Amino acid sequence: MPTPPRTAPAPLPRTSLTERRKAETQLEIARTAAALFTERGAAVTADDIARASGVALRTFYRYFRTKEEAVRPLLADGVRQWTDELAAAPAGTGAPPVREALERSARRSLTPADEPAAEALRWTRGLLRAMPDDPALRAVWHRVHHDAEEALVPLLARLTGAGGLEVRLAAAAANTAMRVAVEEWAAGDAAPDGPRGPGALVVRCLRALTAGLPQLDGARDREHRPAAR
Repeated sequence: MPTPPRTAPAPLPRTSLTERRKAETQLEIARTAAALFTERGAAVTADDIARASGVALRTFYRYFRTKEEAVRPLLADGVRQWTDELAAAPAGTGAPPVREALERSARRSLTPADEPAAEALRWTRGLLRAMPDDPALRAVWHRVHHDAEEALVPLLARLTGAGGLEVRLAAAAANTAMRVAVEEWAAGDAAPDGPRGPGALVVRCLRALTAGLPQLDGARDREHRPAAR
């Protein structure tokens, strides 16, 4: 019997030049906001962020509803790298185990490849340390991870061929591993890379939290898997 072909990932939608420029502006404002929150905490105002970013306050509010929302693009950046890589991973018979794809992509997204990426992680650390005194800032962090978990569900469904409760548990476990790894790293003083960095921690967290999820141990062909009840 011939081996079924691998399922090719769906092509990622292309964004327009206007959308890319908007995203770049949002990320630049997010970096500025993160630096200010790290330095001053909840005392930072939207006007402070706008002036430090070189934009009018009206422009700031065109991009963000609140001062805390301004850091969301920065916090979501690492998660987006992770989900983008998973979206490009092959599925089906002959593809690498899903667990391996999860670990590889999570480690890469939390291991800085250059100084700007390392700086972004340091700003994330500063934000996480400011969150206990700023519930609105903490709410942004949790919304970022809620959205990440929702994004993981269809990606893991495609990669595993699972559905229903199985895939939701896998998405919840993987997302929690990412969040806890970053929070644990941010509470200490380790460098962004190295054996105690978030990239190394997320692999430990993934292995602990997904140990009871056998659907991640192999790539299954959706056509040959019984439907979840």
